[in-house]
Formats: sequence, structure tokens, C-alpha cells
Amino acid sequence: MPPLSTSTSSPTRAPAAKRSPSPTGPRQTSRSRTKKRRRRFGFVRVVGFLILLSLFLSIAFMVWFFLTPSGTALRYRAADTIITTRHREWAKYLVGEQGLRERVAEYARQFEEMGEEKDTHTIAVPGADPGDPEASEEPRPLAQIETIDGKGYHGYLLSVSDPKKIRLVVPNKAGRGEKVSSMVERTGAVAGVNAGGFADPNWNGNGFQPIGLVISQGRVFYRDLPMDKSTQIVGIDKDGKMVAGRYSINELLDMGISEAVSFSPRIIVNGKGLIKNHSQGWGIAPRSVMGQKEDGTILFLIIDGRQPGYSIGADLYDAQQIMLDHGAVIAANLDGGSSTVLVGEGGEIVNRPSTKGGRYLPTAFLVFDNPESVSVPNIWEGLTAKDIDPAKW
Repeated sequence: MPPLSTSTSSPTRAPAAKRSPSPTGPRQTSRSRTKKRRRRFGFVRVVGFLILLSLFLSIAFMVWFFLTPSGTALRYRAADTIITTRHREWAKYLVGEQGLRERVAEYARQFEEMGEEKDTHTIAVPGADPGDPEASEEPRPLAQIETIDGKGYHGYLLSVSDPKKIRLVVPNKAGRGEKVSSMVERTGAVAGVNAGGFADPNWNGNGFQPIGLVISQGRVFYRDLPMDKSTQIVGIDKDGKMVAGRYSINELLDMGISEAVSFSPRIIVNGKGLIKNHSQGWGIAPRSVMGQKEDGTILFLIIDGRQPGYSIGADLYDAQQIMLDHGAVIAANLDGGSSTVLVGEGGEIVNRPSTKGGRYLPTAFLVFDNPESVSVPNIWEGLTAKDIDPAKW
């Protein structure tokens, strides 16, 4: 039998399958990196553009703010606003140190001039004359409050129909001032507003040392000037006529002054406004202003401020125009800023003072149903300068 044969040839291999490129291969990775670089470069370009745009706008703003008439007007108004705060020295960054000194000196000069014109206004209190037709009419409410709104500000106007019902009240304890809300509650007043300014060297709000003079019920309670030296005052005489402007204490006593404090400027006299425009308005701030109509009605204007979203404040031109619109023939500025406050019966604060709850003050104009029954003691009588040190609390 022939032998079985065996094959010596190699086994046949199937051809290798053709492979697709891997999604994570070199080509795809290179594209991803390119896209990332492009995105990063695009982001850098956007950031660079924004930086250049900001730089350009900043330079344009600085050129406008410092070199154009409109920008300069805004810059000085901003400086005036800072001047009315406790940080007055910061205004130098807008107008320079020399500009700050000149600005303050110019306002002082203007305020003095605004108090010089002789006031000739007369009042006719309704019902004072039995033959007056208005005497038979139903009496007007003693005190009425209405809201006042304008561009950027909110406030209140207190109208007092009988000016003889107003008294100047002072703190009842030596060594510190008193909040107007406390004065109203303590004395049973119908309403009250802040009055004159005070020395506050450490900005602690002690409120006990007045500036200038304080006269209550015809008596001089406090003075830091000679009797024959004139100063700017705001007050009411014994007949209910408002008095504002430059007077000496002797002149005021001869005129029969009843209630008065030192403050300025007088902004309306003989029915005309003395401030020409906003640029002379002494910046934007909380404001307190007192005025009088021909019928004797006393107007107290209270404008809140320094509270963005509610009320930024007003300048004195705004205040002047509000008072003119409501018939004031004379009006003068009272201590404003953080001191601005309007209090209703029972000591309730009506407005929103920039200092929460109000400040401790040396004086306030209060309205009473029966002012003859009110006794206001002179808290400064017999005290020495050491006892009235405003740096003490």
C-alpha cells in the first residue's frame, strides 16, 4: 500500500481588515488644540478690547469732567455736596485745596450778602381783626403736613397756621443735646423741627454748644458774640412775624424778637429768591428751611437726603423754588444734613433722617396748642466754657 501523503504547504491566512482612523488620533488632537488656541486668543482679544475701551472712556470722561464747561459745573456741584458733609476736605480731590478754600470763602461771602437787604414784609394773621371776613370762617388746622417730591428728592412741608404757637425749645439736661423727638414727647408739642447749628469738633454729635445765639421767649439763653455785633439769624418776633437776615442781639431785642437761632443763608426776602440757579445751591444734601407766607403761615420744609433709591437730597435753589411755589415771602436755611428731622405728635419721626433716629441737638422749633403754658428753662445759665465743652460727651 502506498504511503499516505501529507501537505507541506503553509496554511492560508485571511487578509487583515482595513482599520478606520481613531477618533483620538493625532489629526483630531491637533484640531482640538487649534480650536482651544483660537478660543483663548479670541478671549484675550475681547478682554484687550474691553480694557482699551475702558481706558478710552476714562480719558474721555476726565477730559470732559475737567476741561469742559458742563463737566466743570458737575464737578463743582459734586464738590459742593461733599463740602456739606463731615468730610469737607475730600472736596479737594475734585477742585484742589486752593479751589476748596476759595469755594468755601465764596459761599461765606454770598451768604453774608444775602442777609443784608432790609426785610419789609408784613403779615396779616387771619382772624386777628374781628372785621376780617376770614375771622368768621372755620379755623384752619394748626399744623398740616404734606409730601414734597422732586427730581432725586423726597420730603415734607409742615404748615403752621398761627406763628405765635411756635417756641424755641432747648435740651433739659446739661452736657449734651437732645433729640427733637424727645423734646416733642417731653413737652407735649404738636410737631417739631430742628433749628440752629452747633459746635462738633470731634463729629461725635454732642449737640450741646450752639453757634451764635439762642433766644427763647424773648430772653437770651446763649451767645458767643457781643450784644452789638451782628450775625445771621432765623426766628420769629412777638407778633408772629418771621425775622431772618443780619442783625445784632440789641437790634433783635429792640424789634421784640421772641424765638431765634443763628443760621444762614436767607434765601427769600421781600418775595424774591436770592439764589439764581443750581450752581449757587451749595450742593445736594438733606435740607431744613423755614419760611412765612403773607397770611402769617409759617412753613417748615424738610428734605431727606443721602439715601440712594429713596432721596438723594436737594440744593438750596430747589428749596427756594419750593418755598416760592408755596407762597413764601421770606425764607431762610436752618441746620440741615444729619440734623434734618420732622417730628409729629407723640414724638413720632415723620421723615427719614440720614442719621437713624435723629441727632442730639441744642435747639428745635416746636409747635404747641397752648404755648403760654410751656416753660423753657435756660440750660446754659451759669455754665462756664469748660462746662459747655463740645468735645465732651
